[in-house]
Amino acid sequence: MKKFVLLTTALAIFSCKTEPKVDYVLLSGKIENSKGGKINISGNDFKHEIKVNEDGSFADTLHIENAGYYSLNLGRERTSLYTQAGDDLKVTLDAAKFDETIKYEGKGAKKNNYIAAKFLANEDFDFQKVYAEEEADFLKTIGDAKTKMEEALINTKGLSADFIATEKANINYEYLANLSRYPNYHPYFAKKENFEPSKDLLNPLKDVDFDNEKDFVLYQSYKEIASSHHMAKIYTDSLIIDNVSALKNLKSQSMKNELASQLTYFVSPSNKDAKKLYDELIAISDNEKFKNELTKKYDKVKNLVAGKISPKFDYENHKGGKTKLDDLQGKYVYIDVWATWCGPCLGEIPSLKKVEAEYHDKNIEFVSVSIDTKKAYKTWKEMVTEKQLGGVQVIADNAWKSKFVTDYAIEGIPRFILIDPEGNIVNADAPRPSDPKLVELFNELKI
Repeated sequence: MKKFVLLTTALAIFSCKTEPKVDYVLLSGKIENSKGGKINISGNDFKHEIKVNEDGSFADTLHIENAGYYSLNLGRERTSLYTQAGDDLKVTLDAAKFDETIKYEGKGAKKNNYIAAKFLANEDFDFQKVYAEEEADFLKTIGDAKTKMEEALINTKGLSADFIATEKANINYEYLANLSRYPNYHPYFAKKENFEPSKDLLNPLKDVDFDNEKDFVLYQSYKEIASSHHMAKIYTDSLIIDNVSALKNLKSQSMKNELASQLTYFVSPSNKDAKKLYDELIAISDNEKFKNELTKKYDKVKNLVAGKISPKFDYENHKGGKTKLDDLQGKYVYIDVWATWCGPCLGEIPSLKKVEAEYHDKNIEFVSVSIDTKKAYKTWKEMVTEKQLGGVQVIADNAWKSKFVTDYAIEGIPRFILIDPEGNIVNADAPRPSDPKLVELFNELKI
């Protein structure tokens, strides 16, 4: 009995000396010229908001277990963090000179001071200029940048071997991401319509494992190139629905969830395979919140087929008063959902004016529904006048959250809708004014 008591006492002492597992990061600091506000930390499905006091001080606990890269945002400024459970980071910076002044102290400071310096150096990367370069010059530019970052990593004292290995892989993925963008970005920035890259340009990507769960979660650049790789098999000029099924064979569940999320856009009224795609995405993802949101969207899409009664609106008219969709019954109604900040929307205006002029005496009304916010109300009023926009100009009552917009499951603009004289849907995702198929559709309907 005496031996048992001694043994249990020894175990108790040993247990007291065992430190509890830490599953959080301490983040505190002081920001000059902050005027209060909020810091947002995000990454790896983690989001957290930290209040900044009027004197610029802040402190909070981040429940982060796994090491990883995170984004630190203050207003429009942002930088990167690399942090893990057990870190105790103290940050100082001047909000007026964000990247130039950010400094870390405490546990985890060395790697984050390196990351901050790297982030600042990358701001010199002139995106448009680099992608406009000829292929040989482009390869030299991104190759030199990669070498410079690797040298800075190795020359930074006090970094652990694990972090150096992780960051070296990150630098390589950033290089590969730059490489993978070139075939699409160079024609745009260099204004070359028929550009073809050399056949060997993307050879370095052949050695990439495009089904790596760990790297998909950890590296943003890997996530980009892996997602692009799989999406290229699914979507060329249109969605290849049969190839979506192949995603179920991926080992990385995070990758499957991300790709399923990207493909929700195609669960739309214009997709004849919307039901099949919906079923595939439900089978691919294990994210219950995503599945619930997708089901809500699909339930709306089912009711947006030709012949169904159109959702209604009752919105402020630019000329005064309000206009209801029901006020326009007796004519076809072609609706343009747009916003003053939307470049592609503005790009359709000349074509829309041309179609309006051609059909101004026909049995059709042209309606433009702005989803600008209340802050942009004046901009909307002025733009309609300055650009001499015709037809019926109305503004939605709650921007993206307006009932008409959500009922039509609109997630991107411009969006065009055609409704018949009885108020029934003809096409919930009609051709754009710049598309010759629109006039073909009008002719088929004998408008």
